[in-house]
Amino acid sequence: MTTAEYNECVKLYSDGIFRFILKNIRDEFEAENIVQNTFEKLWVRREGIEIKTVKSYLFKIAYNNMIDVIRKNKKHVDLESAGNLASVSYEYDNLINYVNHAVQQLPDKQRTAITLRDFEGYDYRSIGDITGMSESQVKVNIFRARKYIKEYIKKLEIMML
Repeated sequence: MTTAEYNECVKLYSDGIFRFILKNIRDEFEAENIVQNTFEKLWVRREGIEIKTVKSYLFKIAYNNMIDVIRKNKKHVDLESAGNLASVSYEYDNLINYVNHAVQQLPDKQRTAITLRDFEGYDYRSIGDITGMSESQVKVNIFRARKYIKEYIKKLEIMML
């Protein structure tokens, strides 16, 4: 990979990676760090990377960095953030907020799969490459995630009546 190709990758993929990470961890500062670390690792390994596979490679690196950050942060949960989780408000303005809240309630694998599929537009095979799941596992996780979101919205509709 040349320097020009690297710069083009940064232009093409940095926003998508940032959105993907932010959707999963909801921390802009941490998402920016992950994106920066991802492109730093690409730069270090640029000689061995083909431009055809760079998109999946970048998302795989970003995904692994995100998992590391999530694991690290789970060890450092403070009382204030635990209190905020208990006082979640269900008064949302529109359906997008309901869906986003439901997505945040999903297990990590389901949230990652549905974010990559429905928000970023990846195909099942690419999602499998990024997450390390088989194509059938990706499909199952997306199915379960969509089912949960549908049930979540139904419950909210019933509560609103």
